[in-house]
Parts: sequence; structure tokens; C-alpha cells
Amino acid sequence: MITKPELRKEIRNRKRQFTQEQLRELSFPVIDRLRSHPKLKAAKTVLLYHSLPDEVFTHDFVDEMVAAGKQVLLPVVVSETEMEIRHYTGSDDMAESSYHILEPIGALFTDYDKIDFIAVPGMSFDDARNRLGRGKGYYDRFLSQVPSAYKLGICFDFQKLPSIPTDELDQKVDEVL
Repeated sequence: MITKPELRKEIRNRKRQFTQEQLRELSFPVIDRLRSHPKLKAAKTVLLYHSLPDEVFTHDFVDEMVAAGKQVLLPVVVSETEMEIRHYTGSDDMAESSYHILEPIGALFTDYDKIDFIAVPGMSFDDARNRLGRGKGYYDRFLSQVPSAYKLGICFDFQKLPSIPTDELDQKVDEVL
């Protein structure tokens, strides 16, 4: 069985086969399916993510959800072990971090029971709805705190596998898109 670090390396290599523009093009059908998802349509408070360069591109979609009247939240990593959730109302709620990526700086959000829907990024997902993250456990720790929210894993087709290695701390998603 392949280990988690080996699988992360394999997925990174798969991603490197595509240019930034190609990954953005591959994002369009994924975002179209996300946009029309019934759980997202019904949700009032949604936790999305502001994509990194190698993830399904979400920047425009996040703004679209604000325009649609959703209460939009974004995560931000704040330590080696924790992330926090911030309100997002538009591009003024973003600032460049020390890692030269845009991160949310909106008001802190702590009422996790109000989150209806979460779009969850991942390095890989499998047929049993297991998720492989980047290795720090941020999402696993957070997702365990929001059991009632609908969790939709978001990835490119080449990131979905029949099975991935898991352990007792890994959190499943409700569905993979």
C-alpha cells in the first residue's frame, strides 16, 4: 500500500503535468457542477476556500457566492496546527501573506453550528469519500468540529482514486465532486 507522503508526491507530479492555465480550464466544469449543487443552493452560510495555484480555481466563484447573497467564509492558517474562519464580503477582505498568497482578513467567525455547506479542497479523494490533505491536519481538526455541515470534497478528476491511505484522525466528506 502506498503511504500518504508517497501519494502526495504522486499527486503533485500529476498536477505538474499541467500549466496554470490548463488547471484553470479544468476547473470550469468542476465549478459548474459545484454552482448547481442542491446543498450549496439551499445553504445560507458557506465555507469555501480561496484556491492555491495547484487547486481547483475558486477565486471568481467565491465572489459569485457573495453576489448571490450567501454568507461566505474562508479559512486561514494561523499556526502550525490551527486554522480559523473569516468572513468574506469581497476583495477588500484579502491581504497578501508572508508566503505571498492572498489570505482572508475579514472578521473572525466562530459560530460553526451556522455553517451549512463546506467546499473541502484535498490532494486526493477516494471512492469511500476519504480525503488526503497536504499533511498538517488543518481540515481534519476543523471538520470534526462541524458535524452538521454538508462537506463536499473538490478536486480534479486525476486526483480521485479508488482508495487512499487513512488513519483514525482523517475526516470523510459527504460527497466528492
